[in-house]
Amino acid sequence: MVVNIQYQKMKSSESLNKILLKKLERLGDKYSWVIKANVLFKIEHDKAGEDNICEIELSAPGPRLFAKSKSHDFEKSMAETVDDLKRQLEKRQGVFIRH
Repeated sequence: MVVNIQYQKMKSSESLNKILLKKLERLGDKYSWVIKANVLFKIEHDKAGEDNICEIELSAPGPRLFAKSKSHDFEKSMAETVDDLKRQLEKRQGVFIRH
């Protein structure tokens, strides 16, 4: 799986990259039909303090898979986003098995 990582309104982080690549590698191993992942980390100022946003879009057969999460911590928002994508991938794989 090809992974494109972008940072908006912030500096790039090697530690975030490593954690993200590890999580996406696990998804790629389990769901080999996923082709590409576009990831965006950005900061938006929010009064609630949840201003760290992680967006991930996966390219796979069928409609696109997209998840977005925001939190006070990039690692937490990334974990929530990946968990949401796992649920979407499980549903998509169930459709593949039935047909």
